[in-house]
Amino acid sequence: MKKVSFAEFGGPDVLRLLDAPEPHAGPGHIRIAVRAAGVNPADWRIREGQVLAAHPVELPAGVGLDAAGVVDEVGDGVDGVAVGDPVFGEGFDTYAEFAVLSAWALMPGGLSFEEAAGYPSVVETALRVIREVGVRPGQTLLVSGASGGVGSAVLQIARDRGIAVIGTAGARNQDYLRELGAVPTTYGEGWVERVRGLGQVDAALDLAGSGVIRELVELTGDPRRVLTIADLGAPEAGVRFSGAAGSMPEALAEAVDLIGRGRLRIPVERAYPLADAAAAHVDSQAGHTRGRRVLLV
Repeated sequence: MKKVSFAEFGGPDVLRLLDAPEPHAGPGHIRIAVRAAGVNPADWRIREGQVLAAHPVELPAGVGLDAAGVVDEVGDGVDGVAVGDPVFGEGFDTYAEFAVLSAWALMPGGLSFEEAAGYPSVVETALRVIREVGVRPGQTLLVSGASGGVGSAVLQIARDRGIAVIGTAGARNQDYLRELGAVPTTYGEGWVERVRGLGQVDAALDLAGSGVIRELVELTGDPRRVLTIADLGAPEAGVRFSGAAGSMPEALAEAVDLIGRGRLRIPVERAYPLADAAAAHVDSQAGHTRGRRVLLV
């Protein structure tokens, strides 16, 4: 099979599309014929060797956590899913023609493989950070870097829970944030004053790692009301870094429920062929994404 791999840590140029042995589903796992794989910031952080403590890597290594496809092997002890079922979920080395999943759900009707591949990690992260930052219905959440995959999920989940959201993003994404239920404003010079003009902020999330931690603390009045998934230096300001993933099966079940109720839809900004994984990483690292980037297999 074809698989994206890297033999050394480094930039996008270390990625190679190679022939590799097919993986197989062990106990408690399934294998899918991959139709699409999600591109996450975690993928290129792992490729660069940034997060070895959380994601130990033995080189050469594959890439990718999220995927959607058709079940073609079911491991021992697995029930509720059969060969031929369309599923989406999280697994190992998903930038490949076949991948093993450790958590999955049946794809909701009306969702394409391309769309479904963009949901698992971002929904789990969105649910986790909303919970960890402690924001409640009736309060206002500020989201810095709101137009990407996690931001898109946070905005819609917050709206479903009765939480008001102020979102920062580039000028071209203001209408997009408004469509997702947020009060939008642009980042850049004067952004703190613009946010203040929109009302009281009860909690804040940093999803982009753009150096705004101290301003978020200033706006909330308490570093305990700020959480980041992108700024490794945030603990120096007393702000928590959320990196430990929660329950993926629970996140997928909630995603299925939200999608089924018409309360969650994350668009795919761009889809790339598997051979263009390096280009997808370049674009992901550049930021300014609206929704998700995925690889098509």
